[in-house]
Amino acid sequence: MALALSLDTILWIAGSAGEAAVIALLLYRRFWRTFPVFLLYSIVSLVESIAAYVILHRYSSAYVTSYIVEIILDSVLMFGVLVELGWSVLRPLRASLPRSALLAVASLIMALGAVIWFVAGVSVTANLPHAKGVLEHLQQTFSILSVLIFLGLAGGSQLLSIGWRDRELQIASGLGLYSFVSLVVAALHAHQTTWAQYRNLNRFVVASSLCTLLYWVVSFSRKEAERREFTPQMRSFLLAVAGAAHTTRIALEDSGKADVRKHDER
Repeated sequence: MALALSLDTILWIAGSAGEAAVIALLLYRRFWRTFPVFLLYSIVSLVESIAAYVILHRYSSAYVTSYIVEIILDSVLMFGVLVELGWSVLRPLRASLPRSALLAVASLIMALGAVIWFVAGVSVTANLPHAKGVLEHLQQTFSILSVLIFLGLAGGSQLLSIGWRDRELQIASGLGLYSFVSLVVAALHAHQTTWAQYRNLNRFVVASSLCTLLYWVVSFSRKEAERREFTPQMRSFLLAVAGAAHTTRIALEDSGKADVRKHDER
């Protein structure tokens, strides 16, 4: 047990040091100007890591409450990071987009997350207590969403004019790796039989987190590639989609106002 505790402590120290290094690089390289939500997510993750360690070893009775708060806060910030990534990908085009484009990106990601919520986690969370099942379901939803967005950015990198030296793909790939391992471990947890198995599986999650942090430290230490412009065809397509979405929103607003006027007239 002493050896296991020592190993867990070493992993925690390494993870906290990695998170601190990522935050330092984000501040030093001034990435926070482009990715302020990701910086906030990184800072909160470090604070949560320290708080969880202290609570677990000194105030264990409050651990469940802190765990619930952590999952909810992480989910909110993760949604913000994913929206920020989608919005950042559109940087070469943002000056030509309507003001509602950011809302459209957020709505698209939210809609995708809603679809994932209804189809994910049924088998894994079915045997858990309701409250814990909801939290696990929420975690799995955002893990799957992160993996899908990474695959979308990586698969469409040529069309989106981004590469592995662009921060958007670096952030997305790190989140995608960690989320994929978390999903695999969550599935394996459903078949575990002992506490030792549970603890060892969780160490794979911690290891994937360390790999992600190391990857970010190496990537963020290097100069970012100059962002390429979209191809004329892709630019035209995105502007057409944004224009159609803007027109639809205005039409819906006008329809709503007309309904209100009719109601008032009655």
